[in-house]
Amino acid sequence: MTVTLGVHASNPSLYYLARLPYLDEELAPLGETGAFHHYTDGTRTGDLLADGTIDFGGTGSTPPITAQAAGHDLVYAAVSAPRPDHGALLVLDAGPVRTVEDLKGGTVVLAVGSWQTHLLAKALHAQGLSYGEDVIPARPAAGEDQAQRLRDGEIAGWIAQGAELAAARRTGEFRELIRTGDVITDRSVFFTRREFATARPEVVAAIATALRRADAWAAAHPAEAAAIASGELGGTATDWRTALAALPWRLEPATAGFIAEQQEAADIFHGVGFIDRTLTVADAHLPALEAPVAAALAKES
Repeated sequence: MTVTLGVHASNPSLYYLARLPYLDEELAPLGETGAFHHYTDGTRTGDLLADGTIDFGGTGSTPPITAQAAGHDLVYAAVSAPRPDHGALLVLDAGPVRTVEDLKGGTVVLAVGSWQTHLLAKALHAQGLSYGEDVIPARPAAGEDQAQRLRDGEIAGWIAQGAELAAARRTGEFRELIRTGDVITDRSVFFTRREFATARPEVVAAIATALRRADAWAAAHPAEAAAIASGELGGTATDWRTALAALPWRLEPATAGFIAEQQEAADIFHGVGFIDRTLTVADAHLPALEAPVAAALAKES
């Protein structure tokens, strides 16, 4: 059997695993081989799992919630440690927006459907504002310079991450109105189909081991990891090294505590109409996976 993992640039653990031999090394004792399916939009992960294109994927916190809301029978496999410095909502330092309430009536550019939706929706909810009504979320268009749009007053805010955030910070022109870690844990989230996890928990554990090894490689080789990202994704190696250094490079099992975080997000999303029904996120929790995944993540490299 070939086990296929979905890979996109917004999930760093999978991004680097696809360039290393660890997946096949961990699957070989189980009589399996590994393959990678590359795609650009992480919000498609639930659909790709549902139609069998991939067996395992990873995103930020929002896509598994929208996938569950779409009726996909997924389960959580593992999560990263919190990523408090992974991203930020930037505003022009010399501009009129000084508080979250000042965003009202304005447009915020973000990767709609990603963890950035979770960040903005929760931050607005805490101030009694509504995502989509009081503040307009907008997807970035190809070729747009969001930093320049902030300077020109075209948008009220921009949620940035990675090398773009590092580059924006260097200019000194922008202020972090919302730091990711002040609002959400912003974990990388790994999930799979229920039938796959139930039938082959040992394969899920082997994938977790491979991801742990890829994370350890990225943490130990920051210059090489940054060079790969800058060469393929743009931005400077210096900015990528700064961005990658802000990540924890540590994975954990998907516990009941994490499920509670996701339930809070799902409730907010339903309240603002981002998903069209209430969810019981615990339906996507498979406690039987916790022990094998925890054991896999505790192994010595």
